[in-house]
Amino acid sequence: MTIPAPIEDFLGCRTPETWVRMAKQRLPELLLDHANCEKKAASTALSLMFRYPQHDKLATRLSKLAREELRHFEQVSRLIRARGIRHARAPVSGYAAGLREACRNNEPGRLVDTLITGALIEARSCERFALLAPQLPADVAALYRGLLASEQRHFEVYLSLAREFDARIDNRVAELVAVEAKLASGPDTVFAFHSGPPA
Repeated sequence: MTIPAPIEDFLGCRTPETWVRMAKQRLPELLLDHANCEKKAASTALSLMFRYPQHDKLATRLSKLAREELRHFEQVSRLIRARGIRHARAPVSGYAAGLREACRNNEPGRLVDTLITGALIEARSCERFALLAPQLPADVAALYRGLLASEQRHFEVYLSLAREFDARIDNRVAELVAVEAKLASGPDTVFAFHSGPPA
């Protein structure tokens, strides 16, 4: 599958081939962490709605996004059950923590940075679905092809919301893109859907 051009243009690097090879070899772990990622994505959208109740447009758009993320969780969970994979706690990679550490603490920077990192996470998911779908078993490939378009749409939602709160974010986007690229391509202590290649 081809990586959508807006996604490839946005990300600072392509996922290393070593990570893709590892994902093919560790499919149960990939799916378990993917399910966890979908839950976290829904939780992030909901937490933003609660944290910023004064922003009605943000709440409206993220409410729909959260529902979609939960449907994705259900889809991945059905696939996990169909494959007889036992549910287990997903490992924690340095990816999400690294992005959180790069975010500003004071408002409105905190909100803008959270939205940009949301866009980065969705863009990376979209890219990895495109890279993995041609190389995985038919049932997983079908799911990943089906999710790709929605991940691109979620990327666009987060980025457009960030621009609505700060129209001059290009420099900040570039800074966070560089952070994300380092996390996605550098060695990681664990294997996860959004990790770098395991060290």
